[in-house]
Amino acid sequence: MAVPGFQSMTLPILRGLADGGVATLGQIRGDVSKHLKLSESDLAEMLPSGKQTVRANRVAWACVYLAKAELLRRPKRGSYQVTDRGIKTLKDPPARIDITYLERFPEFLKFRPATKGKKAKKKDVPVDPDVPPLEQLERAHEQLQSALADEVLEQVMACSPQFFESLVVELLVEMGYGGSIRDAGVALGKSGDEGIDGIIKEDRLGLDVIYVQAKRWSGTVGRPEIQKFVGALHGKHARKGVFLTTGAFSKGAREYAQSIDSSVVLVDGELLGTLMIEHGLGVSSYESYAVKRLDSDYFAED
Repeated sequence: MAVPGFQSMTLPILRGLADGGVATLGQIRGDVSKHLKLSESDLAEMLPSGKQTVRANRVAWACVYLAKAELLRRPKRGSYQVTDRGIKTLKDPPARIDITYLERFPEFLKFRPATKGKKAKKKDVPVDPDVPPLEQLERAHEQLQSALADEVLEQVMACSPQFFESLVVELLVEMGYGGSIRDAGVALGKSGDEGIDGIIKEDRLGLDVIYVQAKRWSGTVGRPEIQKFVGALHGKHARKGVFLTTGAFSKGAREYAQSIDSSVVLVDGELLGTLMIEHGLGVSSYESYAVKRLDSDYFAED
């Protein structure tokens, strides 16, 4: 089961507040979770940003929509209480309190103009009315990042092996490894040493080292390649290594890397593209959108 859309939460929330008492968002989340019988995995599901759970985001927006229609009110910050209109609605409740139902209230229309009968424009972005705006924005951003990662990887594959080696150096340094570009570049330049392409510092002080293997492949790296790399690590009495490839790793390769005592991190093409985007390698900002929230402290009076 997945977390239902926030429009599926509005009626349960209203019913849960029918006694007229004041409930915090935390209490409302708990009541909704019990009513919808959400599993532990449902409760743990996060938004793409990782900053909030899907449940918390959808419950909060359901409360916002009910408050904008004046079915709920906020007696204090982070708390909600049913209004007379809300109680009246519960006396003859609809099967579902969705956006179409809320549009009968003029206060809600001031907040969100009706869309019924409105012709879609070419530049309109497809939206799911059952997914809160912030979640839609985050998921759209995730899709854009995924598509960009594919483009980045395609460009990497079209470049020379020397460029790929340079790219690996720059990426690791941007991630905080290898000390300086010069130090890391010299270290990784000693390629082909018993299955190891180079050695970099784990931190800028060089308290430990990490062995690196970089494969510019379009295919799948299997278990034998990882075993060879691990064997090279053991030959150097090393316990830490990073194996990067523009391709993918087989299931056997991943299972082997997880089963050994040495700490070996596998970076496939998909993750490589994502890391390049996160650290600004080969990409540039096209547009930025600031999502702002109310600063209630600003309005606090002495």
